Amino acid sequence: MKESVAVANVRCSGCAATITKALEAEGFTSVEVDLTCEPRIVTADVGDEARSALFKSILRGLGYPLAEEQVSGLDAAGLKAKSFVSCAVGKFSTKSDE
Repeated sequence: MKESVAVANVRCSGCAATITKALEAEGFTSVEVDLTCEPRIVTADVGDEARSALFKSILRGLGYPLAEEQVSGLDAAGLKAKSFVSCAVGKFSTKSDE
């Protein structure tokens, strides 16, 4: 089963590369990050409800919470910092792949 979620903090192709790589490393397939809309949409074949929860957990762990999620103060700052690191990692990995 494919699932699409709107996520916050995704800014560029570096972010998309990090998300794609992390999800594929956990066995998710058909991973897509739509950078043409705001909030950004991440889609993957999740399989079942347990994998759906893992899908969302991985995104949050990278600093990309669900757009609908109510994130406050320090938690929001922490997630934003994680997303900057994830973005930088993604930018470096896409450059080294060229």
